[in-house]
Amino acid sequence: MSLDMTTLLAIVAMAVVTYITRIGGLFVADRLVLTGRAKAAFDAIPPAVLVSVIAPTALTTGWAEAIAAAVTAVVAFRLPLLATIAIGVVSVVVLRNLI
Repeated sequence: MSLDMTTLLAIVAMAVVTYITRIGGLFVADRLVLTGRAKAAFDAIPPAVLVSVIAPTALTTGWAEAIAAAVTAVVAFRLPLLATIAIGVVSVVVLRNLI
C-alpha cells in the first residue's frame, strides 16, 4: 500500500478544520447569553444527538436491543447515570440470551 500525498493532505486538512470547528464552538458558546427558549433549545441539543445516534441502532438490531433500550429509558428517569448504564448493559445481555 502506498501513501498518496494528496490523500494525506486532505485527511490532515479535514482534521484541522474539524478541530477548529469544535474549539470555535467552545469559544462562541462561552460568549453567548441565552435566555428563555434559546437556552432551552441549546440545552436540548445533547440529548437529541444522543437519541439520534442510539435509536436507529436500538430499533433495527432486534427485539432484545429494542426492549433493553426501552427499559434503560424508563430507568433513566429514576436512577443516576452509572446505575442506568449498568442496568442497560445487564438488560441487553439478559435479553439477548433469552430471546
